[in-house]
Amino acid sequence: AVGAGGAMEAVAKGGFVLSNLAEVVERVLGFLPTKALLRAACVCRLWRECARRILRARQRVAWVSALEPGSADSHALVRALARELEKVHVLPQTVLYIADAETFSGHEECHEQKKARKRNSKETAIALEKLLPKRCQVLGLVTPGIVVTPMGSSSNQPQEIEEGEAGFALLFPKIDGVKIHTFHFSKDSKNRVFDESKFAEAGLKNNPDLRVVLLFGYNSWKSGATRFLHQIVNPLNEKSIILAGGQVESFTSLTSENNNAQPGDACGVVGLAFSGPQIQSATVLLDQDVADERTAEAAMQRLKAANIPECNTIGFMFACVGRGYRHYKTKRNMEADAFRKFFPNVPLFGFFGHGEIGCDRIVTGNFVLRECNDIKDDLLHGYTTVMTLVHLGSTK
Repeated sequence: AVGAGGAMEAVAKGGFVLSNLAEVVERVLGFLPTKALLRAACVCRLWRECARRILRARQRVAWVSALEPGSADSHALVRALARELEKVHVLPQTVLYIADAETFSGHEECHEQKKARKRNSKETAIALEKLLPKRCQVLGLVTPGIVVTPMGSSSNQPQEIEEGEAGFALLFPKIDGVKIHTFHFSKDSKNRVFDESKFAEAGLKNNPDLRVVLLFGYNSWKSGATRFLHQIVNPLNEKSIILAGGQVESFTSLTSENNNAQPGDACGVVGLAFSGPQIQSATVLLDQDVADERTAEAAMQRLKAANIPECNTIGFMFACVGRGYRHYKTKRNMEADAFRKFFPNVPLFGFFGHGEIGCDRIVTGNFVLRECNDIKDDLLHGYTTVMTLVHLGSTK
């Protein structure tokens, strides 16, 4: 009886602590992944306040990688996201996902005994969006190939996956001092001149805190697509802004505009804009002459010379489908390996696409180019790779 009484007293004391001492509650709840933490926040006001403080402090970007084929009726990224969202420790506010066009859009043909995958890209996109928070802005792209860092550690070896099923989702939480927003410009068949007032509406003009713009053109094979892309890129080609990206197969999600798919005959540009005084960025272009390990590493040394902090930094790689192992004479993963050699703790993401957007642009702390000239950089390329670093500020 005494033992039972002691146990009851201990339970009562424990209940008192978990109902009244915020420091203890916050320490305990801090071990929970976000989904479990949101459920715990429903217990009482104290737990809700503790959960809010914990979520506000979780400002590191997380990601979900899909490297293994999914089932015939779902893409590997859908399965990975459904599984891993139960474990992540961030509340996504913005999500960029990129998946391979072949299997995401259901174009895969029969190989040996495999059955052709019968998928619809819109259905797959909706399945992905349903897994994410309703207020989250989502930009989804499909591309011919994927560059992805496996989950678990920022130092994992990034993989260039030029064929087969793969994808990733970058999960950006709310970060103090950083604003990330999506945008979309679609070519108007009636007007040859682009209305530049749309830049201001999209936060790409009269925004002194704008630091990085990731641009993705779609339906680049359409008549007038290249001209339209120039109309978007040229006004943004300023020395204080890092521009990077490429031509994708299509975009499948843009939830902030309730626009899940573009009209089949349209072409345009979608993207992400990063604003905030604490953001640092740099980018280099690997042109056609970069064709072996030595020259690839020399390009990474130029990027390293920018002295971008590696903590809380993401690497992006936008490469031409004509590069990869064919360009490097059957040696696979050459550029991702070179990146990892110089940036051992920065995760790398990106794709193989139909054209690249970017240039060498190393920006100093006061956001002025070290080497300035009056000639604007040429930003549209083919058979190249654009490597970019985006640092989102020091974490708490």
